[in-house]
Amino acid sequence: MKYMLIWRATDEAYAKMGEFDFEGIIAAMGKYNDEMIRAGVLLASEGLDAAEDGVVVDYSTEPPIVTDGPYGETKELFGGYMVLNVASKEEAVEWAKRSPITGPGFKAEIRRVTTIDEFPQDNEWVRKEREWREATGQL
Repeated sequence: MKYMLIWRATDEAYAKMGEFDFEGIIAAMGKYNDEMIRAGVLLASEGLDAAEDGVVVDYSTEPPIVTDGPYGETKELFGGYMVLNVASKEEAVEWAKRSPITGPGFKAEIRRVTTIDEFPQDNEWVRKEREWREATGQL
């Protein structure tokens, strides 16, 4: 099963990141990633650019409204993600608990990634997506 670890932090936690030893963080995350690669569970891992460089597309109106970041009313922002291929949610939790970046204001949200197999297979669009995934080597 695939699980996504979504790294979140408060503004205060992001501010404290500037106080961290950058080389130390890179080394610690590198070791953490290497552990997961050697265990065969890490499928993807990326950080996200700063919120103020992003945009929000709000679909409450027609046409949708696009506004620049940072995002209003958000107490925690996503800073990156990992996709793990593990046997259970509990195993995903155990990997998340090993993160070297911890402390007040840092969190990982863990959510299962659904698969195409969970949708009605007789649906025309599901069949088309399955064909596309097979043609691009994603199945």
